[in-house]
Amino acid sequence: MMKILGISGVLGHDASAALIVDGKVVAAAEEERFVRDKHAKNLFPTESVKFCLEEANLAASEIDIVTFPYAKIPLFSKARWHYARRYWYAPDRALDAIFNGNRRYRRNLRKAKQLMDSLGINNAKILPVEHHLSHASSAYHLSGFKEKTAIVGIDGKGEYATTFFGYGENGQIHKIKEFYDPESLGGLYGAITEFLGFDMLDGEFKVMGMAPYGNPNLYDFSNLVSFKNGELKINTSLVNVIGFRRYKENGKGYYFSPKFVQLYGPKRNGDSIDEPYIHYAAAIQKKLEEVALQMIDYYLGDIIRETGKICMAGGVALNVKLNQKIISLPYVKELFVQPASGDSGTSLGAATFISSIHDPESKISKMDHVYLGPSYSSSECEDACRKHSAKPKYTKIKDQAKVGAEILAAGNPLAWFQGKMEFGPRALGCRSILGDPTTPKISDKINEQIKYRERWRPFCPSVLDADAESIIGSKHPSPFMTFTFNVQPQWISKIPEVVHEDKTIRVQVVSKETNKVYYQLLENFKELKGVPVVLNTSLNRRGEPMVCSPEDALNMFYGCDLEYMLMENILVTK
Repeated sequence: MMKILGISGVLGHDASAALIVDGKVVAAAEEERFVRDKHAKNLFPTESVKFCLEEANLAASEIDIVTFPYAKIPLFSKARWHYARRYWYAPDRALDAIFNGNRRYRRNLRKAKQLMDSLGINNAKILPVEHHLSHASSAYHLSGFKEKTAIVGIDGKGEYATTFFGYGENGQIHKIKEFYDPESLGGLYGAITEFLGFDMLDGEFKVMGMAPYGNPNLYDFSNLVSFKNGELKINTSLVNVIGFRRYKENGKGYYFSPKFVQLYGPKRNGDSIDEPYIHYAAAIQKKLEEVALQMIDYYLGDIIRETGKICMAGGVALNVKLNQKIISLPYVKELFVQPASGDSGTSLGAATFISSIHDPESKISKMDHVYLGPSYSSSECEDACRKHSAKPKYTKIKDQAKVGAEILAAGNPLAWFQGKMEFGPRALGCRSILGDPTTPKISDKINEQIKYRERWRPFCPSVLDADAESIIGSKHPSPFMTFTFNVQPQWISKIPEVVHEDKTIRVQVVSKETNKVYYQLLENFKELKGVPVVLNTSLNRRGEPMVCSPEDALNMFYGCDLEYMLMENILVTK
């Protein structure tokens, strides 16, 4: 029985841990949820590893292999020399890449050993995996696809690679093409994210949400990126810049240049959606889709036409608008996007890759759900209420799915804390704030009084599986909120609070097999209001990680205008 522990955090953010035992994903969680520090920057996943071991009922000494998603890059690899050549204007970085390219690898190896020593993981081998192979494995090995499968990995940067094209067949992954920093679509999108006033690695989805408010044809960002004859080029005089080329403001350097500001105006600040910035958001979203689709067709078109199957991971795989365009390609039958596609998911990817190589007899199971984190009993939730300083008013109930549906049907937002915490960035019915999508202005109320976030940000719907096709006009699987779909015209007026500006929804199709209690809530709500849909957003406030424990949930509840919360069968009210 082989026990493989994957750890992430090697790039200084999104620390996580994942445990695979005999090919089965037993547990996975992000460190930010335990330490209450979003993205857990510069941390290794100590608390996440402790949880995984406890969940599997394993002693630390029983772990066979520890793996992390960052590997040695040889001196004579294309990656190091490409980086050095393209960043000639920052000679300290270029020379460091050539002569000391494994410095970050050695640092991460040292941190991994320190983590293992601190937890008593003393019998395990350490087997690093290339960053983009980790992304690729998390997509391919968890997709459940048996056919030859196209694999796409696009993010900011791993060791040096930014983009991976390959295919999976008979459990093995084959590289076709990689691009190296600064040739990075993820880096380009991140640079514009910063220009639009958001944080890189955190605000890209806000740019995607802003884009439908703008006109993508008012500005042409072809001066920023090109893809010709199979080669990707980023204009590093404007974006993906380092060193003295960076635009600086209040002592902070950004990944765009002063020349970019001269062309497009001052960096955006504030929470409003204003011109010309909404048009910039629309333009960069259009350019991302255009170039990514060209690259996918160039390198993987023949493979996809052969079997129709494609899978994706990497931060850009969370761009649900791009994913909708991929699904709509006539030769694509099914796209699987690993739901924790950002760097938090690389712990799982490294573990699946090592499992596929060192434990091939234990076939890795398809990822049907992401309920891989901690759970808490009703008695633990009640105990948290008794101990909390706010002295919560609470009652025990018999049927949380029935009571929850009644609270929603009365027009009230509801904090919904049930079962195992989700792995990845999406709340999928276990750590959620729910609302009635038919109640006018409920999305404004949740944005302004509960989440404390920008008013224009859209919300997503959870939908009963039996009704999904009539709403989105597609049978394509969508259990993880990784795709948008065009809402069918007859439904736009029925569920207005979850329909975005461009008449799309980022939908979670809920099945009874993976989340019975949440499914029952949706069924009860349908009986009461006639729609098989609830508004679903993550249980947290702006700038905070999703809640993990009952204590976290109570702190969040008393820090906003929520009036109802169900923690297992404990109803908390104000």
